[in-house]
Amino acid sequence: MAERARIYPLRREPPPVQPEQPSRVPPPQEPLWREVLGQRLRALRLEQQETLSETAGRAGISPQYLSEIERGRKEPSSEMIAALAGALGTTLIGLTEQVAGELRRQHRSASSRASGPVMLRLAA
Repeated sequence: MAERARIYPLRREPPPVQPEQPSRVPPPQEPLWREVLGQRLRALRLEQQETLSETAGRAGISPQYLSEIERGRKEPSSEMIAALAGALGTTLIGLTEQVAGELRRQHRSASSRASGPVMLRLAA
């Protein structure tokens, strides 16, 4: 007759306690070019009090596609960006400069917040 094996449960030791580390705030995520471009295109369109259909018609695209571009969902080609710039009364260079300026502004703003606590010295 075969002997039966004795089974003993393994004791699991609790994991070692890790010393608490200060919580680190992850750096802010950089905005995507297509998102900032879309915001700028929408701002230009609204400044001119135009509908999606009016601007899209002049640019030769569908209003749905323009809506996706403005929401940062689509990455338009350079030809499409140039057509939209022209439809909104600006140039590709002008639009690119505006978007680049906004990206710089957002980067500076995020950098100043991510630098940690700031101590201000009061003048006596």
